[in-house]
Amino acid sequence: MSAVGAGILTTAPDLSAPASSRWRRAGTLIRTNPLGVFGLVAVLLLVVFAVFAPQIAPHDPEAFVGDGLLNPTPEHPFGTDRLGRDMFSRVVYGARVSLIVGFSAVLFGTLLGTGIGIVSGYAGGAVDSFIQRTVDTAIAFPILLLLLILRKILGASLETLIIAVGIAIVPAVARVVRGAVLSERNNQYVEAARTLGASTPRILLRHIAPNVVALSIVIMTNLLGTAILAEATLAFLGLSIPDQVTWGKDVSDARNSFPVHVWWAFFPGAAITLVVLGFNLLGDSLRDILDPRLRGRL
Repeated sequence: MSAVGAGILTTAPDLSAPASSRWRRAGTLIRTNPLGVFGLVAVLLLVVFAVFAPQIAPHDPEAFVGDGLLNPTPEHPFGTDRLGRDMFSRVVYGARVSLIVGFSAVLFGTLLGTGIGIVSGYAGGAVDSFIQRTVDTAIAFPILLLLLILRKILGASLETLIIAVGIAIVPAVARVVRGAVLSERNNQYVEAARTLGASTPRILLRHIAPNVVALSIVIMTNLLGTAILAEATLAFLGLSIPDQVTWGKDVSDARNSFPVHVWWAFFPGAAITLVVLGFNLLGDSLRDILDPRLRGRL
């Protein structure tokens, strides 16, 4: 059995164990991974804000509810922007775009990159060389130029942003997964499957793919923060989704305003920092929990 597979078996919860034993194990995980718990809380806050934004936000994010550039007050905890829009409501609604772009782009990029990495690592030879040279070219291609090309072809939309960020994720995932597959394909269980006459698709789907699942989950969790940061960066540069409330767009608007109002930029920027940090800490903890052998491998 592979290292990844063995790690999953040794760390998977025993559902037949008494409830008290499972609670003790959960408590141990919390005590030994405090940063992971902090990351999980940050991620859950993002999800709650995104799902229940209409219930949480006290105002419409586009409504003019007060004087412009107000400092934080009990009525407006995060202050207001230049147009008098409530910044707390805008930060809450901005979580929606971050969540949709982050999860969709990472899921798309990780699935596609994992598939490419599995094929590249298992096939070897000319196929592997061709795929890896293509990956090298993709890594060198600027994501901003890719987004501009896609915006020209597909138009400025949420789908275009997801596709651009997802494509940018594919090369890194494919390279990491390929390395894992190279070590898996020569294991005894793969040799036994070949000896028994298993077809290549069956070997890839039934033997190789399940043993890189833990690695793919770790990669996905770590890349969620990167995808959200990429969306905020593109919004900051004016390449965001039209007519959508985003954290990056608010930071950019605050930067271009005069006089400079610190609170206008601080709270969206703090939200970006908290979410990216949360996903990174959660990803590191999941890596150690799912398989300690993966530590330092990414």
